Amino acid sequence: MEKMNNYYESEEFESKFTYKDDNLGVQFDEKNILFRVWAPTAKEMELIIYNSGDVEEEDNGIGYAMKQDKNGTWYYNLTDSCEGKYYAYKAKFGDESAVLACDPYAKAVGINGERGMIVNPASIQPEGWDNDKNPFSGKNITDAVIYEVHVRDFTINKSINSKNPGKFLGFVEEGLKNSFGQSAGIDYLKELGVTHVHLLPVADYGSVDEKLNGQYNWGYDPKNYNVPEGSYSTNPYDGKSRILELKTMIKKLHDNGIGVIMDVVYNHTYKTDFCFNRIVPDYFYRFDENGDYSEGSGCGNDVASERSMVSKFIVDSIKYWAEEYHFDGFRFDLMGLLDVDTMKAVRQAADSVNPEIIIYGEGWDLETCISKNDILLAKQENTKYLDRIAMFNDDFRDAIKGSVFEDDEIGYISNNMENLSDIINGIMASPQWSSSPTEVINFISCHDNNTLFDKIEIGNKGITFEEKVRQNKLAALIEFTCQGAILIHAGEEILRTKKGKDGLFISDSVRAGDEVNSIKWDDLGKKEYYDVFEYYKGLIEFRKRHSALRMIKRKDIIENIKFIKKDGIIEFMISSGRCGDESDKILVIYNPSDKDIDIKLPEGEWKVCGDYESIDAEGKYSATGNVIVPYISGMILIS
Repeated sequence: MEKMNNYYESEEFESKFTYKDDNLGVQFDEKNILFRVWAPTAKEMELIIYNSGDVEEEDNGIGYAMKQDKNGTWYYNLTDSCEGKYYAYKAKFGDESAVLACDPYAKAVGINGERGMIVNPASIQPEGWDNDKNPFSGKNITDAVIYEVHVRDFTINKSINSKNPGKFLGFVEEGLKNSFGQSAGIDYLKELGVTHVHLLPVADYGSVDEKLNGQYNWGYDPKNYNVPEGSYSTNPYDGKSRILELKTMIKKLHDNGIGVIMDVVYNHTYKTDFCFNRIVPDYFYRFDENGDYSEGSGCGNDVASERSMVSKFIVDSIKYWAEEYHFDGFRFDLMGLLDVDTMKAVRQAADSVNPEIIIYGEGWDLETCISKNDILLAKQENTKYLDRIAMFNDDFRDAIKGSVFEDDEIGYISNNMENLSDIINGIMASPQWSSSPTEVINFISCHDNNTLFDKIEIGNKGITFEEKVRQNKLAALIEFTCQGAILIHAGEEILRTKKGKDGLFISDSVRAGDEVNSIKWDDLGKKEYYDVFEYYKGLIEFRKRHSALRMIKRKDIIENIKFIKKDGIIEFMISSGRCGDESDKILVIYNPSDKDIDIKLPEGEWKVCGDYESIDAEGKYSATGNVIVPYISGMILIS
């Protein structure tokens, strides 16, 4: 293995076998269907055509010997009409037995993704697809309020009686209501006011048997990178259904003014018998000095993005999703495991489709095995080498509520001042690692770890339910008054909780099923929960109205934000909006203590737009001279 990996990384291999054309996979012309696969170490390659997409059905298929071509590729030009049938590749390596594999570049598959399906995705479109547009056009990433949500979680709960619960089509079903007659589903998103949904992985993943409707997983275990997940379609046996229904979902969201961001997982695969690895053994992954798979991802196989054909695969995949499915953004899982050059190429590929596509990811510093010391990884400290790629702000997250890795650790909203500097930095869009607020994604919670309200409950056992709700509201007010883009975890705005049957909190609900993970829409019917929803809704509206909270240049932040207090009680003034925009002066105060505080206001009349109870962008009441900021709360004022 070591010898082969050394050869893969040699200049000879790179020069001889780097394929640069854009025709891998299945290409259609007027008369022919061309199959092309990259397999430089194979001695023979065979294309197998099947009538069924189910490997459990008896179907030996018909084999066609493929022809060797430039840079390690093999091709076969099929003149017979076989559209709608299924296919796989059979690779032979010397005297070893043959290996069957799905096409790494497959755009459609049969049930459970073991065989590719021969269809042209461009011919499968919902009505009006050619006129579909990004509803966020003309905006900046700092204008974004992103709602991170799992497709199945969103409509599987029985309280809303979706016709297609847990499916792509259910996600955009209009008229859904909970038991109290309140809006749910896509109608709820419109009412809340978010600009984007960030969909947990919707590419085909391997941990769920698509033949069984009740299975659950978040989807961070890729199987076929360029194919929609079958369990979210109404017919996972038919590759066309996946394509049409995902496009229908995206089109409907766009029609309702909501952008769509795809969570992508290129840092590891479901298993090491991934189709690419079957066809080109050991090329797709990193190995340590002992010949073992690198473990930085925690999934047992780190993808070797620094190798030219792996990098090309990732870049080609992003460009395909952007072009074919009109995604408005991509969120990269464990982006810190991918190399900077690949991420720069991703940005360029996205720009070639639409320069307004949003790209962000987890820039965590993870241990991974790479054999070249000069390879830069796409982590926070290397943000300066990237262009228009944002990073999650984990220091800010933990400073607000306490470390996600320590259950009992509390944060600023619980009056813990240990990481006060991270709150100050967060307000200023974390200058310790970013050069611009456009590089920062602020969040308090996401699918990983405990929900925000669960974290508050775990770390604050000695306070009342009302005080916990106040902490949740204060956390939201802090996030929405800081510079950078905003991301909220679905249900955070209705005090979402994840508990098992034993009543214990579940921090990693990846396999916990619908009972734990589904959005409990009837919670909206509880007064306190609905109040928090209204609070988030008000914060979103207020932020949209004030460009001063959405600056795009570091210079504007430095010139326009001045701190009055930052000794536990934080008070700061934003004197103007981003360059060229008119804006009210905004005064923001955070009081995480257990006592009300008396604040002397700057001269003039001020409108109080937000306090511990509610947010009103028009202004709740006027104040001059002094104002009382109640315990565990914040206040927003404009002049």
